[in-house]
Amino acid sequence: MSVVNKIALVIAIIGTLNWGLVGLFSFDAVAWIAGGATTLLARIIYIIVALAGLWCITLLFRDEEDYRIDSHA
Repeated sequence: MSVVNKIALVIAIIGTLNWGLVGLFSFDAVAWIAGGATTLLARIIYIIVALAGLWCITLLFRDEEDYRIDSHA
């Protein structure tokens, strides 16, 4: 798995954990860190998480061969 895929997956996982916090405890960690849900920083973080999620969707449609590292390249 490439570095970009791993980074996107980690960001998407962090985003899902944040949604879990919102659902379970009504606590938005991104908003708390950024100083509010409507701040520019929070919006940037939300956009990055959304882009990571979109990138991870593409992982569902890739063949296993796409994940292998070719040591002869």
